[in-house]
Amino acid sequence: MGKRQQKMVVYDAAAHYYPSQTLSLEQLAHWIAFSRVLGIGSVRFKRLLDYFADDAQLAWRADSKTLAQIEGLDQKTIDSFLQQRTKINPEQELERLTARCIQILTWKDDAYPPLLKKMENPPPILYLCGNLTDDDRRYSIAVVGTRKMSAYGRQVTQEMCQGLVKSHVTVVSGLALGVDTVAHTTALSEGGRTLAVLACGLDTIYPQENYHLARRIVESGQGALITTFPLGVKPDGKNFPARNHIISGLSLGVLVTEAPLKSGAIITANLALSQGREVYAIPHQIHAASGSGTNHLLQNGAHLVTQIDDVLGNLNLYMLPQQSEMQALIPENDAERILLNLLARESFHIDDLIRESQLEPQVVSATLTIMELKGMVRMVGTMQYASG
Repeated sequence: MGKRQQKMVVYDAAAHYYPSQTLSLEQLAHWIAFSRVLGIGSVRFKRLLDYFADDAQLAWRADSKTLAQIEGLDQKTIDSFLQQRTKINPEQELERLTARCIQILTWKDDAYPPLLKKMENPPPILYLCGNLTDDDRRYSIAVVGTRKMSAYGRQVTQEMCQGLVKSHVTVVSGLALGVDTVAHTTALSEGGRTLAVLACGLDTIYPQENYHLARRIVESGQGALITTFPLGVKPDGKNFPARNHIISGLSLGVLVTEAPLKSGAIITANLALSQGREVYAIPHQIHAASGSGTNHLLQNGAHLVTQIDDVLGNLNLYMLPQQSEMQALIPENDAERILLNLLARESFHIDDLIRESQLEPQVVSATLTIMELKGMVRMVGTMQYASG
């Protein structure tokens, strides 16, 4: 893979850099340091935070005897951590990221994507270059597929992404050649937004053919590069399933436009199903291997897509442009806040919302109608509502 990597120069993107943090800089530096430790993933990191009362700095400095008291940390893991710790300087890690205008989002930050946060064991840290809007966090669809794209695959990918942009939906993909490249490029050219999820640190772009596309995403202000991997991590093959996990995790659903049976796009679709996301596929010629994966998805229950309205209708995203206008015109009120707080935890039937909120039935019904127009909630079943 070395021949297809390209080092990123420092971004001239200060306008896109937001050093927002719920954490102090000292704590943030130690969260970053832990992200560099092999063997300390999201589950073990959470156990460390629980044990040390959310003090990552204290956890970082703990000795072997103290660490041995934490459930899930065996001696091999502890010894490995202590050895790696001697080679990592938390303050320097933070300085390296700041110098490159790389934003750090932790699962404690309000800006952390809510769809991703609802996953089982979400990544503690996201590294981001560019900007992430509220609509990116709520209304994103992944568009993925084969690197060896046919003319048909190119055409349908362009058509679908044009439709998503027209409906104010953010296009998420993996910056790979083929379908991913067309998805990102179409979103940018149509004036929409796109998020590219990488399988390496943000100081390396893979493949190198998409170096200028990556810069365009950031410098246009129309999206962001996102990764869970710290600086210096190369695009090793084992990183791509984790990358695909984030692509689907950021999205309401995954649309596969063209893919063979054995491909990263099919892995992404399967991950989406395990995360409770919707999967969509475009039918392909039965004799063409390049589309055997999408046909297989359709045989196994994916939603058949022949036009973008098939996706928008299924996810109740028809009204996003109007919702944006409504959000600007109609302010929140107490009833909206009460219902949003309830729906932030799980979906509710309207009768349960009336009971839990203790609001009058007519108030709940009218408020839900307005909130649906504003994109704050959506109907996910018969009179069953979820947060937007």
